[in-house]
Amino acid sequence: MLDVLAFGAHPDDVELFCGGLLSKLKKQGKKVGIIDLTRGEMGTRGTPDIREQEAKEAAKVLNLDVRENAKLEDGNIQVDALSKKVVINFIRKYKPKIILAPYWEDRHPDHVYASRLVSASFFYSGLTRMESEYEAYRPKNLIYYFQHETAKPSFIVDISDEFPTKMNAVKAYKSQFYNPDQEAPNTFISQPEFLDSVENRAKYFGFQIAVEYGEPYFVKSALKIDNIFDIFA
Repeated sequence: MLDVLAFGAHPDDVELFCGGLLSKLKKQGKKVGIIDLTRGEMGTRGTPDIREQEAKEAAKVLNLDVRENAKLEDGNIQVDALSKKVVINFIRKYKPKIILAPYWEDRHPDHVYASRLVSASFFYSGLTRMESEYEAYRPKNLIYYFQHETAKPSFIVDISDEFPTKMNAVKAYKSQFYNPDQEAPNTFISQPEFLDSVENRAKYFGFQIAVEYGEPYFVKSALKIDNIFDIFA
């Protein structure tokens, strides 16, 4: 059983956008994992095998308890019965208390469909008549992380202490990000400015909560609070 299970469309998505939170959770003694929905085989740089090794290295940096790949088709993530069954099996297998999923609006279609797929699977996983390899189970909550598109977050996590670990996990993907020693076509994320933007974004959201670095998250459901002083005072 896991405390938190994060889903990403491609290897490196989770590290980029909620690596700080996962690192913090591990420090707090929680069990956390990542499910990459595809192998990133449509990527311009690197190969699926290279990205698999990079994902393993990033998992070591984050000290993950679990990392698996669903091996869905990159560039063609579907919200169909077969894909839902694959994701439901992961949810029921690891029984996380919380699911992390991409926000449903983004420039990359894979991120959009990954969000829809995980959201649907989160719900259907709790239905006893939805057959799979494991018994019915629904996590307590589904939390969305922002990728290229952002909205007003429901909350921001202070990742000031965890930011160096997050960036080390991101930089494990040497084939994808800026590497002056690599001869490969340039992409949106391979420019040196992209890694700068990751830090600038974390600084921006950190500023919102008066800390050095922050990561924004969104929940659809209302937040239950018993004591407002625990949060607001």
